[in-house]
Amino acid sequence: MVTQQIHTVGKKNTVRSMFNEIATSYDFLNHLLSGGVDIVWRKKMIRLVKQYQPEAVLDMATGTADLAIEAAKATNAKITGIDLSNNMVRVGRLKVDKKNLSERISLHVGDAENIIYDNDTFDLAMISFGVRNFENLKLGLQELGRVLQHNKPLIVLEFSKPEKYLVNKLYRCYSQNLLPYLGKKISKDDFAYRYLPDSIEQFPSGDEFLEIMQESGFTNCRQIKLSQGIASIYIGHKS
Repeated sequence: MVTQQIHTVGKKNTVRSMFNEIATSYDFLNHLLSGGVDIVWRKKMIRLVKQYQPEAVLDMATGTADLAIEAAKATNAKITGIDLSNNMVRVGRLKVDKKNLSERISLHVGDAENIIYDNDTFDLAMISFGVRNFENLKLGLQELGRVLQHNKPLIVLEFSKPEKYLVNKLYRCYSQNLLPYLGKKISKDDFAYRYLPDSIEQFPSGDEFLEIMQESGFTNCRQIKLSQGIASIYIGHKS
């Protein structure tokens, strides 16, 4: 049913509409449904970002700007966040203003497959839990590479599929049953938290995603598994 709805209206339109609907409850549900482990994962990602000492960072699929805010705290970089959803960007701007970071972080509505910035604009690009929502994965990665400077990193945090049988079984049971139930109860959205496990299942994680990164123009690609492989950090450098 979820897949049929996406094919009917297009993935990009589906994702935009979905996040517009759940924007105000997104942060609360993220932390609740993950038991707060999503915060830990982002902090691990930011430690990697900090190592590169970037000056101009692109945060694609910035959502409500959690990652952009953490990057601003950890570095001196100017951070540009882009997201498809107007409502997510609106919530993100409120958070950025509240933390007095509006001079360091700018948020815009935009499309990963048609980034408005010039070639070689950024010295680091990052994306957390957004790359699986690209309508055309390879095109989105190529666009991220286009706006990156030569040999600069793309760092991706995304859900993946646990390899250990028991972990995989428990995770699938939670994500396909309990998570949609709780998500619907709290957000009142019947679609968003059914889409989540479907999108994870269909995403080409692990070695398959590393291969797509390489085909999209990145070198020295590697994967760091988190929490028994429930999520992964992927790193590649623009060739």
